Amino acid sequence: MKKSALLFLVSAWVLFVGKIFSQNTLNVTTHKRVFINTNMKEGKKSFFGWGVFPDAKEDVRRIKMQVTLAHPDSAAIAHWDYLDFIYLRRTGGKTGTSRDIELGRLITPYGSSFTKDWSFTWEVDVTDFASLLRDSVEIEYVHSGYEPDKLGWSLTVNFAILTGPAIADPISITELYKGQFPYGDKNDPIENYLKPIPVTFADDAAFGRIRIQQTGHGFGPPDGCSEFCSRWREVIFNGKVIDRRDLWKDCGSNPLYPQGGTWVYDRGHWCPGDLQNPDCYDVKADPKESIIDIDMMPYVDSIGEVDGKEAITAYIIQYKQPNHRFDVAMEEIEAPTNKQLYGRRNPSVFRPVIRFRNVGSEPLKEVEIRYGTKGFRNKSYKWTGRLGFYEETTLVLPGPIEFNEGENIFEVELVKPNGKKDQWAADNRMSSTFKSLKTLPLDFVVAYKTNKKPEENRLFIINEKQDTVYQRNPQQGKPDMLYTDTVHLKPGLYEFELTDEGGDGLEFWAEPQQGYGYLRFLDAEGNILHHFISDCGNGQFLAFKASPEAKLDSTVSQHAFFIYPRRTKDKLELDAFLKNPQKLRVQFTADEVPVEIHEYTHFKSGTFEYNIGYLPKGRYIVEIYVDDVLIHKDRINRD
Repeated sequence: MKKSALLFLVSAWVLFVGKIFSQNTLNVTTHKRVFINTNMKEGKKSFFGWGVFPDAKEDVRRIKMQVTLAHPDSAAIAHWDYLDFIYLRRTGGKTGTSRDIELGRLITPYGSSFTKDWSFTWEVDVTDFASLLRDSVEIEYVHSGYEPDKLGWSLTVNFAILTGPAIADPISITELYKGQFPYGDKNDPIENYLKPIPVTFADDAAFGRIRIQQTGHGFGPPDGCSEFCSRWREVIFNGKVIDRRDLWKDCGSNPLYPQGGTWVYDRGHWCPGDLQNPDCYDVKADPKESIIDIDMMPYVDSIGEVDGKEAITAYIIQYKQPNHRFDVAMEEIEAPTNKQLYGRRNPSVFRPVIRFRNVGSEPLKEVEIRYGTKGFRNKSYKWTGRLGFYEETTLVLPGPIEFNEGENIFEVELVKPNGKKDQWAADNRMSSTFKSLKTLPLDFVVAYKTNKKPEENRLFIINEKQDTVYQRNPQQGKPDMLYTDTVHLKPGLYEFELTDEGGDGLEFWAEPQQGYGYLRFLDAEGNILHHFISDCGNGQFLAFKASPEAKLDSTVSQHAFFIYPRRTKDKLELDAFLKNPQKLRVQFTADEVPVEIHEYTHFKSGTFEYNIGYLPKGRYIVEIYVDDVLIHKDRINRD
């Protein structure tokens, strides 16, 4: 009898402990490769999908919404940067309650130059709406725009749900502002719509989270507001400014590049090809009535042609006290990783980069971090600082990053926040997959052709000691010159970087006046070791290993093509280089319909001039085929 009772207690304890520390990831997909297109008459079109989420009794720790756009399976890809919304439409089944909650907003990329194998995935945290993402939920994706309905995207929307105790139990969600409000109209100022909102906190509320999605649109003269003008916004709580920021975003570092349109131009708190992260502010619950207000920078369109609009949605989510005192959570491994969102700096070799968050009620002052590549000895680092509840930090860890050839797994664990046992350790660990570095020979050639503004560009290589072993500074380049620098390296790990202070790369179709440049690494025989993208915005990055045993990578294309100018009234040139003589076809298309075709047999290299002045003004795609295989696509404009 005693033995049976003991066995029962042990089993119960094992089940209890398992429940405490177990965490699963559930995936709920509401839209799977759905073809989305526009309604030219209405300017918007809705696409609905249902998902079965955890029931209200199941603990939910975090929810991330992942949105993927891809080239359609059997249609042409869309071209323009349109503002799309993702709504939590209904809960409780088809006869349930209409919610009309904005979960996120995505600005579509300029897709004209994307090939059929293209796709990109973004993600945003939507845990604030976890109380509604329960049981049967209808999600609405609203795609805006005025493109022909034969153009579109393949859309997938997935919710990655981490089970486990809530960081803090939600109480309510209240809408504060929602609409597209005029900006710059002296007869209808935006403050008519952004009036102070009174809020009463629940008796058991500890804090509220103000969650704001805001993007600026329209670009009328003289100031380009609100898409192309920087303006400030203040968030005010009970008479105190809790945040003031410029609503402006640098687009030259967009992880989705290059795109077919003016993707490099900075914009009003968004970029083309971007799922916006909301601006969030936690405020302490007040037993008295509280006032929330948003103030915009005073602005009047001086010529009266008001085109500016501020698309604003804001909520306040009330929460109870955080459930744990000592609790820290991994947010992201930014390097090393294969995630597209961090592709500009990956694969990386010298500096792991992570983000973590304090989700305990006590301020986080220290935490031990254990990290390393699986199969290698772990490293340890002690972080010290101060993070309040729900504050996060980005940390660059001491390197290097070890790797084996092929795929690798990088692991991170957070241990003992403030020297205490973490009260929910399941989200202290995270891993990422990443590829090994490209291997280059010890001696290779940096082939660098400048554009008309070489003063904007710097090239350099650093070694493991962070010593600069090669560089070409802006003052060392003349316009429209080809430089071939031979680099001699010792065996080891290196990082190469090209920076562009103008934010428009070595070439950008909308600015033909800056000319065009290119950058390649070549071996001693002239074979291409690595192509760099000329239309690169703020620059390019490559981490690599130098070895005497390096071999030519057969996956690297030995073809090179350059079209200039990509914005023209009549003439343009194509520089084409093939490794061996082959059949070449150059095809100009409008909405996937060929309008001009040129074919060349037994072609190896040369320059062609084309005159498209007879074509109607507009956007065209140049497709280049080698032996009837599509190798290259570029967007051009006939002005």
